[in-house]
Amino acid sequence: MDLLTALVDKGLRREPPTREEALAVLATSDDELLDVVAAAGRVRRQWFGRRVKLNYLVNLKSGLCPEDCSYCSQRLGSQADILKYTWLRPDQAADAARAGVAGGAKRVCLVASGRGPTDRDVDRVSRTIEAIKDQNEGVEVCACLGLLSSGQAERLRAAGADAYNHNLNTSESTYGDITTTHTYADRVDTVQQAQAAGLSACSGLIAGMGETDEDLVDVVFGLRELDPDSVPVNFLIPFEGTPLAKEWNLTPQRCLRILAMVRFVCPDVEVRLAGGREVHLRTMQPLALHLVNSIFLGDYLTSEGQAGQADLDMIADAGFVVEGAGTRTLPEHRGGLCASDAEGCGTGAGCGGHEAGACGHEAGTCGGHREPVTVPAGQPVPAEESTARTGLVSVRRRGAGTDLPPNA
Repeated sequence: MDLLTALVDKGLRREPPTREEALAVLATSDDELLDVVAAAGRVRRQWFGRRVKLNYLVNLKSGLCPEDCSYCSQRLGSQADILKYTWLRPDQAADAARAGVAGGAKRVCLVASGRGPTDRDVDRVSRTIEAIKDQNEGVEVCACLGLLSSGQAERLRAAGADAYNHNLNTSESTYGDITTTHTYADRVDTVQQAQAAGLSACSGLIAGMGETDEDLVDVVFGLRELDPDSVPVNFLIPFEGTPLAKEWNLTPQRCLRILAMVRFVCPDVEVRLAGGREVHLRTMQPLALHLVNSIFLGDYLTSEGQAGQADLDMIADAGFVVEGAGTRTLPEHRGGLCASDAEGCGTGAGCGGHEAGACGHEAGTCGGHREPVTVPAGQPVPAEESTARTGLVSVRRRGAGTDLPPNA
């Protein structure tokens, strides 16, 4: 049985690949790329059909962060020419959120720079959540406020938050190379606090920071162990004025292989194509929809994305449909009800694989007609071999914190 047939077979039964198989996906050649996308796409369709969930970011407080995360344009000592402003009022945040919901987003992600919220900040965000939900019936709200202190997750849940985002970003063994002001364990603890409070956990990674294939596999398997409901995959946006400004290590092909590997490791979890997709995937973005079932609409925290309408056109042109507000994103076994018109809904287990092997579905046969995939030894593409498009990094100058309308 060739590699891709084995991976699809496991994905349809919610079983994780081995570390060796995950590494082999990253090491496949460009000649094999479409076969990899097709195989991971079958797993994606099994659990999510052709639905694409839209998410919308609202940056509540931008810049001037005391943490030293090397990848971040808002970090301590950043010279990036980004928007800097203090907390938006609840009505301002609600106005920004309404634009995203009008564009088709079913989840609004409220993000604030900083190490973590004070109790006063939690009160402020709680009022913002209430304002957004009052104006947008059925919208999901995810908070991303940094490291949580005891009791704060419960307060956010009581205010109406549905989810909490806190990314692991990179492997535990290399975490100290990108951040020194907090630890990988601190991040794990915050995700677990959110889960314990009944919030849906959202936790992902950033690729392209100079990591090895082994680092990528390590962080994705670490995420699988944490079992978040949503796994955002970010591709580093190398902002001028940050320590990683020269790290142009990604090609569109490598980005697709990374997304496929994440899908195989977390087959029935919301895999979200997040920051940096326009910069690194470029015209290959539609292929990524065969791997992910969720994207951000419009702009990001400090950078601009492609036009919101272009996102919607891309989804339609690729043969996918925007997930409606009344449709649960996750398969039934992860706590959500399947919509009657959803394709490929079934039973299974989560990214953490707590119930791996409990599914009644028969093994898949994807790829059986193809020639076996041969896997050469491979490492991340060196920066000098990547096709850097530095002109695609555009600092956000509209939306939250400005007088200009948002991109949605």
